Amino acid sequence: MDWNPAYTWLVIALLLGVAELASGALLLLALGVAAALTAALAALGFGLPWQLLAMGISSGLLVPIAVWVLRPRFSPAGVAYGTTGTGVEQGNTYRVIERDFDGASGIKINGDFYRIRLAATDEADLPADTLVTFKEFDGTTAIVSLASTNSKEQ
Repeated sequence: MDWNPAYTWLVIALLLGVAELASGALLLLALGVAAALTAALAALGFGLPWQLLAMGISSGLLVPIAVWVLRPRFSPAGVAYGTTGTGVEQGNTYRVIERDFDGASGIKINGDFYRIRLAATDEADLPADTLVTFKEFDGTTAIVSLASTNSKEQ
């Protein structure tokens, strides 16, 4: 069996597809599909310049589609990745929890635990199940205030 450039593109497509299993961002999957389309052109006998042009065009079309159209459909509803710390949580009410291994008081924002500190008194230890309103971050510490009784919990 003679080696064909189409096999090279297919190997690249398979490697990108396997690497996508580790990332989950759909970027590598889009590049893998683009490489598979380029393999089809190579199998039809097109030269390297045409193969590279096809890879560039198909990547330029498939990557934005995968990132902006497909990826949001696979994300859990209500999760805005990369927004923690940008201020979108300000004013939300959270319930204080106690961390298992060291008993630290904190809140969970988007699934991540943050230690807390009261804005008024700099107190860092509050009883579990206390309702607090998030104000801002100071490093990785969530600055909070005691919530009013009619606040909606997150």
